[in-house]
Amino acid sequence: MSNLSLFKPFSLKSLNIKNRIVMAPMTRSFSPNGVPGDDVAAYYQRRAAGEVGLILSEGTVINRPASSADPNIPRFHGDISLGGWQKVINGVHAAGGAMGPQIWHQGIMDNHHSGWTPLTPFEGPSGLNRPENTNGHAMSEKDIADTIKAFGDAAADAKRLGFDTVEIHGAHNYLIDQFFSDKTNHRTDKYGGKSLAERTRFAVEVIKEVRKRVGEDFPLIIRLSQWKPYEYNGKMANTPEELEAWLQPLAEAGIDIFHCSQRRFWEPEFEESDLNFAGWAKKVTGKATITVGSVGLNGEFLAAFKGESSEPSSLEELLRRFDRGDFDLVAVGRPLLADSDWVKKIKDERTGELKGFSKEALAQLL
Repeated sequence: MSNLSLFKPFSLKSLNIKNRIVMAPMTRSFSPNGVPGDDVAAYYQRRAAGEVGLILSEGTVINRPASSADPNIPRFHGDISLGGWQKVINGVHAAGGAMGPQIWHQGIMDNHHSGWTPLTPFEGPSGLNRPENTNGHAMSEKDIADTIKAFGDAAADAKRLGFDTVEIHGAHNYLIDQFFSDKTNHRTDKYGGKSLAERTRFAVEVIKEVRKRVGEDFPLIIRLSQWKPYEYNGKMANTPEELEAWLQPLAEAGIDIFHCSQRRFWEPEFEESDLNFAGWAKKVTGKATITVGSVGLNGEFLAAFKGESSEPSSLEELLRRFDRGDFDLVAVGRPLLADSDWVKKIKDERTGELKGFSKEALAQLL
């Protein structure tokens, strides 16, 4: 099966990219005190030179005192950190690439293994970061309003610095996802609710603020997941109808592209169809989607953090689904983390040169 379909250009609003391959956001923790340095800029520039269509940055936190649980992940606020990001996007553009930051509030987290903690307690919808585990406080309505504004500020800064898009992190049990889930959102005010549709309110208000700050022509992406780090097989939407009730308000608020996180892209989301998460998201919203989850490797990414290695695998099933129209873009994580030229090798069908992935790649910016 030819991989040429992955190398067709893609355009949406002001975003124009050379192919359908996206570098997935991957936390690296190489930005001391939240400042991305020259090594981080070079890391992203290598991927742009390697012909990645769209680079999505690692999660970069908004201007809230407890938005970060790790002192070495980058910030997307403050002159020094934004100066670092200016070097990043300048380098990516110089190499012919396109990029968007993934703006992030981590919500209520476990304490960092180093013992570092933010200046103020973690914040979330109800003080919980998983069932029956409290490690922070419930946000007041003022906290929520200030956080919504901080997302807007970050998006406006992204556009001002020259980024091509922005992705809002709404997955993986971080703040926005904690509002979505009935296991971490027990609020009784307008930001809570018994149904998943009701619990979209915080995300909707974030998206509307971001849209207001960047204008109509700037493309917005949101990353979503059904799974949580504490529940790999969990689902918030158990039927296509529940999925539509969750996603449609986000689309109406201003989302252009849904980035649908799965551990394995080939797994069906619901029993009645082989469509995956991205396939169903496109079907129920009509919006463009990004699929992700163990693309190009034979092992899933969570196992990598336990020391398990992965070897290159066929893209045949991915191409079958892509050519069927299930999704518009394909996000690749670990292969691009380990090899900045992965896209070139796929394009030229140099499969014998593809590298596997091992945990050692996490310890450096290759």
